[in-house]
Amino acid sequence: MAVAAPARDLLSPREVDPVFYDRFALSKRTRAIAWLVLGAILIAFPIVITNATAVSIGVFTMLFLLAAVGWNIFSGYSGYISIGHAVYYGFGQYTVALLILHLGIQPGAGEIAIAPLGGLVAAAVAVPVGFLVLRVRRHTFIVLTIAVMFIFQLLAFNFPSITGGSTGMNVPPPLWTGTHFTMPFYYVALGTAIVALVVSWGIRRSKFGLGLLAIRDDEDRAKGLGIKVTRAKLIALVTSAFFVGVAGALYAPFVGQVFPQFAFDPFYDLYLAVFVFVGGLGTLSGPVLGALVLGPIQKYSEIQFGATTLYLIVYGVLFVLILLLLPRGIVPSVADRYRSILASRWRRAEERRAAATAAATTAPAGSEVGYQRGGV
Repeated sequence: MAVAAPARDLLSPREVDPVFYDRFALSKRTRAIAWLVLGAILIAFPIVITNATAVSIGVFTMLFLLAAVGWNIFSGYSGYISIGHAVYYGFGQYTVALLILHLGIQPGAGEIAIAPLGGLVAAAVAVPVGFLVLRVRRHTFIVLTIAVMFIFQLLAFNFPSITGGSTGMNVPPPLWTGTHFTMPFYYVALGTAIVALVVSWGIRRSKFGLGLLAIRDDEDRAKGLGIKVTRAKLIALVTSAFFVGVAGALYAPFVGQVFPQFAFDPFYDLYLAVFVFVGGLGTLSGPVLGALVLGPIQKYSEIQFGATTLYLIVYGVLFVLILLLLPRGIVPSVADRYRSILASRWRRAEERRAAATAAATTAPAGSEVGYQRGGV
């Protein structure tokens, strides 16, 4: 089935120019080694770093990473920028909190074990929400996702018998102490983020993923080519909501409290969008880089300046500077620069090789002509 070519400014380098990309991109072996090195660093982080605050920031960063990868599965590949994924984040939190409180689940491993249920509930909520918001496009879609998020936030405030209202809900934290408290959350979040990355990688390289990219480029043309656009967008949204819901389900027992204003937090949606845009929208490694670079900065700034909210100004200035200097995101911009350098070297080498070949072919010819003229 043919699909429309995605927009050039959102394309991966391979899609823009396959020959150019294959000649100057990093080899598969090099990329695999880079991923393995990154994975080893992330695995070793809570073992090597013993500072409790640093490891706690690491847990939040892994949760950001998980949610950013999930957000990118829908918004990055389909082109529908959602500023309402806090809905699924909040449902993940409340699902786990209610299960823990009403089923008497013991604090500890049981709280973490039911995190996938939070993702499943978030995915289920995404079905009716998707049928509603996916009827519109572009700016209207963005506004509608924000409106839906605030609707659920107000519902959480106004149903105290279920959600606790403005007083929130206290979730019994695990009885672990010291680094033993943070490490299980860290590794579960990291493992789930790896699963999300594998799913994202599979979608990107599948026929379904090509359909999403076609929708991102030209939805009407994609529909004319036979792609079931509504179904494709809905599947991507549900998949995305699941991983964001799992992030919320892990957040609730880690923090120990659930409040409507933080469960359905508009700033959380902005964080996810910033992470992915800065790293590289629609790329596999973009959400990873954005979350790992900006996630710790955001959380550290919140700890240091949270009382005055000055960290939001610092965060916003940093975001603007990055987008001004690297408008396509870090990963695409650095990759383009890398290929440009290699291409320039290759062209200069080709020019020198062509000049040497021309000199080698013209010199004998000139000597032969001179010899013939001398003979005459």
